[in-house]
Amino acid sequence: MSLSHTAAEYMLSDALLPDPGGSRAKGLRLELPSDRLLKFVTVGLPLFLVSLAFAREFSAGSQISCFSPTNFTGKQSAYADTACWDSLVHHGFDAEGRAVTKSLWALKVFPYSLLVVAVLMYMPYLLWRYAAAPALHSDLLFIIDELDKSYNRSVRLVQHMRKVQQASAEPERFWEEYERARRERYFEFPLLERYLTCKQHAHSLAFIYILRNLLLLFFLAATCLYLVFLHLNIFFQDEFSCSIKTGLLQAEPGVPALIPCKLVFFSVFQLISLSVGGVYVLLMPVVIYNALQLCQWDKGLLSVYEMLPAFDLLSRKMLTCPVNDLNVILLFLRANISELTSFGRLNAVNALREATPDKQDIDTVVDFMTLLAGLETTKPKQHPCSPEADGSAPLSNGGAPGTKPGAEAMGKASRDSLGSA
Repeated sequence: MSLSHTAAEYMLSDALLPDPGGSRAKGLRLELPSDRLLKFVTVGLPLFLVSLAFAREFSAGSQISCFSPTNFTGKQSAYADTACWDSLVHHGFDAEGRAVTKSLWALKVFPYSLLVVAVLMYMPYLLWRYAAAPALHSDLLFIIDELDKSYNRSVRLVQHMRKVQQASAEPERFWEEYERARRERYFEFPLLERYLTCKQHAHSLAFIYILRNLLLLFFLAATCLYLVFLHLNIFFQDEFSCSIKTGLLQAEPGVPALIPCKLVFFSVFQLISLSVGGVYVLLMPVVIYNALQLCQWDKGLLSVYEMLPAFDLLSRKMLTCPVNDLNVILLFLRANISELTSFGRLNAVNALREATPDKQDIDTVVDFMTLLAGLETTKPKQHPCSPEADGSAPLSNGGAPGTKPGAEAMGKASRDSLGSA
């Protein structure tokens, strides 16, 4: 018998989570993977393409080539190129023969406008970082710590139950108290569940997260409209007629009123605009998906932690409208699942519970650990004439209606003794 007790103690000791070696604060991710990808692409792509355009400009020199008259000297031709690039005004005639001008300055400032686009794409990230990340960081630290502590408290409760059961001279009395504790709830909401319930009524994180995605979606759409405007008005005109009757050449004889010019890097600008616009259009559904994540609960994560005593947001149907801070926290708990040491243990316990024939008798991790520790084998068998057999009192797998059965009430009723354990 002592060998079985020793084996059970070893099993329960191994089931306890070790204390975290370092601080969790540095390892927490305060951005979802999809948000991080969006930030990298929306900010990095225009910066990368603009840097290539600037490198090409510095290496090749002038971005314009004007066909000066043959009587122009080299300096006059260079002056004509510079004057036409500085003005970037197309002189032409309409259908009625009237002179019209069209500014092409958007081509000159196009690389710099992409720098402005990159800055705008970074603004939603700054909003999230300074308006929501500090509060989210403290929430995640507290919840992750409490979830792991709740798991450890459940295991320590089973250890304490073993000691009480071994020291009890009347096993029947011990099991009567155990069954009574399963039926009674001395505290309706423990600390963690009360805290999560309060988060359902808060909307600051959800508002900032939705605002972040709406801003990003607006900037993406505005950039795409800007690129469409450039293509419709400017990006199909790589040649234009330039007036050089200005400055030093204004009084020169034999200078034509207009000379034809061609933009050397016009195709490069077209390729950059098409690349940025195409990628941004593809990213719009990703932004919409990120915002719509708040329209449904992550019940997979919650169902795993239903194995903890007094954590029954799902079974008691306490979940309300999903657009609140609790749903945002659940999304980031899923992103920081590596920091939740108890998740792997509870996930394994939940899988083993599903494979157990009498899984209806196992509602919490306490019940499962009680079964593994061999306490159920010492339980006295009910006689046919006992009140439990007549149905006057609930059995071990039945709690009060609307309550979560299990040893959670046992832990609540014996909280002082647990503290000493």
